Amino acid sequence: MQKNKAGKEILNDSEIRMKKIEQLTPSQIVEELNKYIIGQDNAKKSVAIALRNRWRRQQVTGPLKDEIMPNNIILIGPTGVGKTEIARRISKLANAPFVKVEASKFTEVGYVGRDVESMIRELTDLSVNMVKQEKTKEVEIKARENTIEKILDILIPPVKKRYTNTKISEDDSKKDSIEGFEDEVKAEEENKKTREKFRKMLIDGELDSRVIELDTTTTNAPLLQVLGPIGLEEMGLNIQDLFGSILPKKTKKRKMTIKEAKVILEQDEIQKLIDMESVVKEAINRVQNFGIVFIDEIDKIASTHTYSAGPDVSREGVQRDLLPIVEGSTVMTKYGPVKTDHILFIASGAFHSSKPSDLIPELQGRFPLRVELNSLSEEDFYQILTKPENALIKQYKAMLETEGVELEFKEQSLRAIARIATEVNEQVENIGARRLHTILSTLLEDILFEIPDKRKGKKIIIDEKLVESKLGKIVTNRDLSRYIL
Repeated sequence: MQKNKAGKEILNDSEIRMKKIEQLTPSQIVEELNKYIIGQDNAKKSVAIALRNRWRRQQVTGPLKDEIMPNNIILIGPTGVGKTEIARRISKLANAPFVKVEASKFTEVGYVGRDVESMIRELTDLSVNMVKQEKTKEVEIKARENTIEKILDILIPPVKKRYTNTKISEDDSKKDSIEGFEDEVKAEEENKKTREKFRKMLIDGELDSRVIELDTTTTNAPLLQVLGPIGLEEMGLNIQDLFGSILPKKTKKRKMTIKEAKVILEQDEIQKLIDMESVVKEAINRVQNFGIVFIDEIDKIASTHTYSAGPDVSREGVQRDLLPIVEGSTVMTKYGPVKTDHILFIASGAFHSSKPSDLIPELQGRFPLRVELNSLSEEDFYQILTKPENALIKQYKAMLETEGVELEFKEQSLRAIARIATEVNEQVENIGARRLHTILSTLLEDILFEIPDKRKGKKIIIDEKLVESKLGKIVTNRDLSRYIL
């Protein structure tokens, strides 16, 4: 385990996976976020404390545990500075159910559109899939073994027994019975040897191209469409779940390769081995105690009171619909009721044309923590290009390596890219770090196009001169800069 200059422990990826989230201190959580997000220390600190507080609450015993509510957070700052990325990385680090929704997509009850409760149903669906995937990994080996046995039964059916030791002992004077039993034992041993031989061939994939006939089950569920503003998805129901257990399942013989049959049979075996009741129970528990809902563009539903009609008419209604969800209520899903009391809500918004105080007071009170994120400076852009583990420069290098091309960026070229990105953001629209995507795409466009035909196997150096020649006009010509977002 390494330590930074301050003497704090820095965990590598394997140690992160091995160490449970409850053992991570807030400073270690921030260190992990620093691998992907530059700056915004206040925001990182706030979400790290919020994450640690979730574990702390689980350690509290007695009735006080239910009284400890999460401190929901509003992240305030321009687009592209890391608001969404912070919440997304936190959910990955905690291995918690996480869903990102846009506040502007919801409508007040009574209007056509999505209601706010759908975010909890979506979070529950995601949690069930998460737990199901974990359980799948636990039973994969057993399911694979069962699959091999089923395919062996098709290729080499087991010997049908006619004689037993009990039957012979009752009348052991019958010579033909004894001989028949001995022949049966020999046949069984031969069958066993052949199955072992074929089992090895199946595991090694030597029989994958062989065609077999397999019985597959199908359920002819009726195709129904619910007319009106509210569909089955909005009610938290699933047409397949409604009719799957009622309608009889039909079997159909299909010819397929063993490779295809392995996939179908293994999925069937996994479904049989997984206890869905325990999956749903665990999933709902995770949602209720560890779920994270990220509400983006919350500033879009802040009413500025400058409009008396139009799209503003339902904004305050959406805020009032959000109140019970954020404060704590019970939402009906297809898996059962889900309580939202201890779900962590993180909202974000640029608040260009409005401010947090434009939200209704009740909703403001549900988000007691407010963190302002800073606009990105030229130095921040340089750090974003070079430091994060998923930095754009590293991504482009990895992609070009697949074609045998080595891409090298000189120090001054990176500084020039950072400067140009800052200037374009100031001149046109400030879209934060997303500007680097368009800048680099423009810079490398010709190289990416020509590599397969002309530059394969060569080393390409990006220097300051190339950057200025490709991007210089964009900075000097305001009208031209509009063409790159």
